[in-house]
Amino acid sequence: MQNRISVIFFSFFLNFSFGQTPLESQITETMDKYTTVGLSVVVVKKGKTIYEKSFGKKNIETDAVLKSDDLFRIASISKSFSSTAIMQLVEQGKLNLEDDISDLIGFKVRNPDFPDNKITVKMMLSHTSSLNDSQGYFDLDVINPEKNKEVAKCFNNYAPGTDYHYCNLNFNMIGTVIEKLSGVRFDQYIVNNILKPLGLNGGYCVDSLDQSKFVSLYTFDTQRKEFIASTAAYHPRREIISNYITGYSTPVFSPTGSMKISAKDLATYMTMHMNYGKLEKTRIITKKSSKEMQTPVNPKEGYGLALWQTNTLIPDKKLVGHTGSAYGLYSSMFFSPKEGFGIVAITNGCETCPGDSYNKLLQEVTNLLYIDLVSKK
Repeated sequence: MQNRISVIFFSFFLNFSFGQTPLESQITETMDKYTTVGLSVVVVKKGKTIYEKSFGKKNIETDAVLKSDDLFRIASISKSFSSTAIMQLVEQGKLNLEDDISDLIGFKVRNPDFPDNKITVKMMLSHTSSLNDSQGYFDLDVINPEKNKEVAKCFNNYAPGTDYHYCNLNFNMIGTVIEKLSGVRFDQYIVNNILKPLGLNGGYCVDSLDQSKFVSLYTFDTQRKEFIASTAAYHPRREIISNYITGYSTPVFSPTGSMKISAKDLATYMTMHMNYGKLEKTRIITKKSSKEMQTPVNPKEGYGLALWQTNTLIPDKKLVGHTGSAYGLYSSMFFSPKEGFGIVAITNGCETCPGDSYNKLLQEVTNLLYIDLVSKK
């Protein structure tokens, strides 16, 4: 049964700012402006977390308050974990970014309009593969010519490598490659080779995590003026996992968007990328690999290997990172390696928030945090 609540509750709750600092009052006012369920933010400066705060509700129905160690499904920021894993495998000599995806995934992947043009791993990671999501992306059958007679619809009408089109299918295929080359189930590879070395709690498999920590996600019904719980956000997919086919069932874990992690742990992961692959004494990828991830492949879009360059989130400030949106959640992770700061902001639901490139709530909050905590000496 779908869960609903009137937005009147939020206006009352978010206006209650007793004991808050001026910055926190500004944040709650911004949340009230966009009728926000909950919000977690973290600010990192010079490699250290200088601010960490959660506001609002983790769950509307139980009235649970959002806490800093609660886990969000962070949506497309998840892609950078897959890209990080690929760079590890490149460093181990198990593949090259210019390798043909067809040779790695187990079936032919070719744009039918350009049958002689190989589609490389780098193209997949940078959304320049010419693939699209028109046929879906939750299993590999859609792109496997032996399974889908309409596979041609998965491709755009330009040559691979010549243009940019954001595509989730790219990264569910990349997750499969990680699994095939490592010999380890995708979700377990990420935990063992990225999360655990950094001391982080998170992952892609619902049943491997403390589900009491999951933050409920909500979409806003504009006609009813109500929030509706997105109950599918943490579906465990147990039946598919129980019949798992290694190297083919990988999309069940949604490498493209299903990482579950807290805002504070995401900020720690972000700090590793801000420091070009290293967190204190722990190196996850080489500096060379990290810089390649952050370098745009398509200059017009500014998108590298699951990391994006932008100078419009904070006006005229060059940042690297990613956004995410799914099931009512919006997430933002951006940092400046040059200036040594980064900001994470995640909401589990808000009203009328989408902007041109960013969620309006998260953009305004990010700028408040930057002005108050980073730009001031």
